Amino acid sequence: MNTNTVRTGSLTELSSYPKWARDMVEACEPARRSVRDHVMWDMMSDGSIDLQTMHNFMVGTWSLIERFPSFMALSLLKTRYGRSAGDNMARRWLVRNIRVEQNHAEYWLDWAEGAGVPREDVLDGMPPRGTQTAADWCHDVCGRDSLAAGIAATNYAIEGVTGEWSQKVYDSVAYANSLPEAGRKATLRWLQLHAAYDDTHPWEALEIVCTLMGSQPAPEEVEHVRECIERSYVSLHYGLERCLMQHTVGAVEEQAA
Repeated sequence: MNTNTVRTGSLTELSSYPKWARDMVEACEPARRSVRDHVMWDMMSDGSIDLQTMHNFMVGTWSLIERFPSFMALSLLKTRYGRSAGDNMARRWLVRNIRVEQNHAEYWLDWAEGAGVPREDVLDGMPPRGTQTAADWCHDVCGRDSLAAGIAATNYAIEGVTGEWSQKVYDSVAYANSLPEAGRKATLRWLQLHAAYDDTHPWEALEIVCTLMGSQPAPEEVEHVRECIERSYVSLHYGLERCLMQHTVGAVEEQAA
């Protein structure tokens, strides 16, 4: 049964959402923390990250950044205006926010260059193995799964945790000071835009998911969306680990040679 769901309080308070949604979000918390609290952000924040690891991260994450508007476009294709309140909400939101995403790829390249990673390497370099997992997953879930699953996996999960780690790095004076003073503002632009100070995008995405699924979705439907959210976190964590592992493997091979 899919009856209309109206949140009962503030957009950015989990308590405003149905119990099934609260339980789903809480069940994914360990996987979310594995990304939010990853050592990569500590390395950036304390200014200790080495150039090779930063290179791996910038090149390896590029496909997720560059393709993100296309994932949202795949979700948009599933909407039909007037079919339901959830469809109408999703359609308006996706159209508006696809436009917002249009400059983010350029800001990522600015960050890379300011951090010492040439633009050409990001655009044409070979990403470390395994770092494309999250991008491939987002393409798959938005292209072939339900509208609710796609929005939950990308706009709620990916955008939400990205806002958290971005804020941690952007707030770091040590990281800012590790960057060349000339052009520092442009270098930090991507982080500034994604830091979760006032970012309501993930919460808006959760509201859309709840409206699409209704107040009493089938347990198996909830479990499937939970799995999709968790898989997004797991894919991100795996990619970060591969960025670190590639550096370790490279160092070992260099020493052996």
